[in-house]
Amino acid sequence: MTTEVKVPTLGESITEATLGQWLKKPGDTVAADEPIASLETDKVAVEVPAPAAGTIGALVVKEGDTVSVGAVIATIEAGGAAAAPAPAEQPTKSVQAVEAGYGNHEADPQAGEASSRSPAQNAAMSPSVRRAVAEHGIDAATLTGTGPGGRLTKEDVAKAAANAPAPQPASASAATAERREERQRMTRLRQTVARRLKEAQNTAAMLTTFNDVDMTAVMAARAKYKDLFEKKHGVRLGFMGFFVKAACMALKDVPSVNAFIEGEEIVYHDYADISVAVSAPNGLVVPVIRDAQAMSVAKIEKTIGDFGRRAKDGTLKIEEMKGGTFTISNGGVFGSLMSTPIINPPQSAVLGLHRIEERPVVIGGQIVARPMMYLALSYDHRLIDGREAVTFLVALKNAIEDPTRLLIDL
Repeated sequence: MTTEVKVPTLGESITEATLGQWLKKPGDTVAADEPIASLETDKVAVEVPAPAAGTIGALVVKEGDTVSVGAVIATIEAGGAAAAPAPAEQPTKSVQAVEAGYGNHEADPQAGEASSRSPAQNAAMSPSVRRAVAEHGIDAATLTGTGPGGRLTKEDVAKAAANAPAPQPASASAATAERREERQRMTRLRQTVARRLKEAQNTAAMLTTFNDVDMTAVMAARAKYKDLFEKKHGVRLGFMGFFVKAACMALKDVPSVNAFIEGEEIVYHDYADISVAVSAPNGLVVPVIRDAQAMSVAKIEKTIGDFGRRAKDGTLKIEEMKGGTFTISNGGVFGSLMSTPIINPPQSAVLGLHRIEERPVVIGGQIVARPMMYLALSYDHRLIDGREAVTFLVALKNAIEDPTRLLIDL
């Protein structure tokens, strides 16, 4: 009996995806619900589980093809291995035209070799393991997996990377002789990010205003309580917890910064769903902290930490990145001194955080060195006036410079 493998429902308003990777090849035996392919949507990667146990038959589409929800992408034969045709050279009728292509994933050049390879080579790698292999430049063929069925794990790759010899520097003559170019198709995620950012520039009357904040008090509080905080809550005390809490208070004082424009109406929100920009292997993703105004600093830190881990593993869910009323982007973790962040539509404002560095400031008539950070608020001037933008930043600055305000809601 033949079972069809179809593209699952991907979430509200998402009707198609890109076939990112085949995790199994024709002739492989699979168990029910075992991942056999990875789909890339506009927001996250989604694994396609096997609907039944059996042997992989035909792979109907190729890596990089665009497929619709409900489209057949493969077949599974019940019982023993069946002779399976190679992946189709051309997309079938269920495959829509490729919108702009797919990149960063290459077919396995050894996929058709005999089964004399090690168990780690024969077993399919999960998307997170494939990313780890690519990031560390490790040859998966040389590794032995310690996971179930001989599958490679991220720990196997990390251990191999730690034991790998340091690369030898290329000679000057070789460096000058080689001039290479490489072309890669944009991933669906990168295409979506590019389109949305350009739409924001074309639609919003975008403006950025700046302020700076003295981080002395927050840094002192963090140094004093970080060990107790981690012992009690099981998570490290960072700066984002303070900034999210301070932003929620400032949004309450200046509700237009937390509002949307829809047609000729302004939609105000009595809650703060804070989008937090997180770096992922395939690009920037923006998961949402729901009802952040009702959370403690500890709960916020736990939520952000969980988002960061799952963004790297590619396991964030689509629904976790929907919505959001205000965005915070921390370029400071990469060393950024100052920037003008772009609004995340349909939101009307985004807060940019930057690196902390000691600078001379005048306090009480004396020049002293203080750990300072520049703050940037980009906003839609159609909805938010300059006075409101400055008021928001000043409220945020006051809360960070005197964290007691966060406790007594001042």
